[in-house]
Amino acid sequence: MPGTLLSHYRHTVTSSREKMWAELFEQLDLNKDGRVDVSELRTGLAARGLLRSNAEEQIVQAGDTNQDGQLDFQEFSQYLRIHEKELRLMFRNLDRNNDGCIDVSEIQVSLRNLGVDVTMEQASRILQSMDKDGTMTIDWNEWRDHFLFNPLHNMESIALYWKHSLMLDIGEHLTVPDEFSEQERKSGFVWRQLMAGAMAGSVSRTGTAPLDRLKVFLQVHGSASGKVSVLKGLREMVREGGLTALWRGNGINVLKIAPETAIKFLAYEQIKWLIRGNKDGGALRVQERFIAGSLAGATAQTVIYPMEVLKTRLTLRKTGQYKGMADCAKQIFHKEGLRAFYKGYMPNVLGILPYAGIDLAIYETLKNAWLQRNSGSTADPGVLVLVGCGTVSSTCGQLASYPLALIRTRMQAQASESGAPQLSMLGHFKNIVSQEGVGGLYRGIAPNFLKVIPAVSISYVVYERMRRFLGVAVG
Repeated sequence: MPGTLLSHYRHTVTSSREKMWAELFEQLDLNKDGRVDVSELRTGLAARGLLRSNAEEQIVQAGDTNQDGQLDFQEFSQYLRIHEKELRLMFRNLDRNNDGCIDVSEIQVSLRNLGVDVTMEQASRILQSMDKDGTMTIDWNEWRDHFLFNPLHNMESIALYWKHSLMLDIGEHLTVPDEFSEQERKSGFVWRQLMAGAMAGSVSRTGTAPLDRLKVFLQVHGSASGKVSVLKGLREMVREGGLTALWRGNGINVLKIAPETAIKFLAYEQIKWLIRGNKDGGALRVQERFIAGSLAGATAQTVIYPMEVLKTRLTLRKTGQYKGMADCAKQIFHKEGLRAFYKGYMPNVLGILPYAGIDLAIYETLKNAWLQRNSGSTADPGVLVLVGCGTVSSTCGQLASYPLALIRTRMQAQASESGAPQLSMLGHFKNIVSQEGVGGLYRGIAPNFLKVIPAVSISYVVYERMRRFLGVAVG
């Protein structure tokens, strides 16, 4: 009966738009009860490539006038009718010269008026995500079709959607975004997004912990263990301490993510304001992001560095050596003093600069090269492209900074070896080159490279899912 009524209504409406909506509603109504719930809307819109993150729940909530958790056709068409009017007003607001089209400069000016400073290149990428006919302008039909099932109801929310479509946080150490507004800070949006990043890092590090422990083992004991393959090294760790031995040190490695992320973000915000001269200076340029990110990373590392030392000692421990994190910290303090918690600090801080600079520069270069070659596609390059860019940039950054990371790890671990000489950073460098050759500076890099792709992939997937769960997904 409901389907018959809908079919009758579809033939009595006079608006061509409403006829099209009636046909779409009939297709979305999978169980043919004359109503569409969140699940049906999600399935139907996703199949047509029209779905945006969390959009189905927001559409049902906004259009459900009788509060039954579903939309009948009248509620569905009423929602779309009202939303089209809102979109028409926003389109006219953007179309400053009233020529019926939106161009790059109009997008840039409108965003700047809303406090979002974007470059012409960024504005072009936004435009290209909606430009279906390749004219480098957006007409009303393109604008309406792009946002009809995206429940954004004012220019401020559109600006937020565009702004965050230009940002990406992937990898073990998620990049701190620099485009948060004062309203986003007050609403808790910032911390929910950072929480999503911390959760992604936790899952990623846990998933790749066996390779990370093998890397640390080879960095410290590489010359003594000879040529140890990845599989042989993993088997040896299992033989010594059982399967759980593969995750030694992972607990504190995960535990330090939250404070490190929070400190890095707070430091980044302060440094950004110092660079731009005020709190509303807008987005940083690439070179400014490099400086701010490096200094923020160094600040965070300074505060949480004792946890890095604990992580190395716990990773290298033999079965029964420590009862846990607290016992490890207690033994280090009593036997070696407070300074032991900052062993290897200097090479660690020095390693941040080449890694951050090369990683950021290569990532931006690769992503922009892809966007220029695919000018007709969406502003979001997609998972595979971004994971590829992140993998290559992270690998290049690690190649540049790895010798410093190796020296740092050996300095962190050296006090645990009874009778071992307490070498300085330069002393370690000379010792490694003289005894192991230049190749010794890269011991353990094989398992480190092996974990790059799974670490970046896991981080990306978990990060996006957590953003949706926490309500901060924007695309």
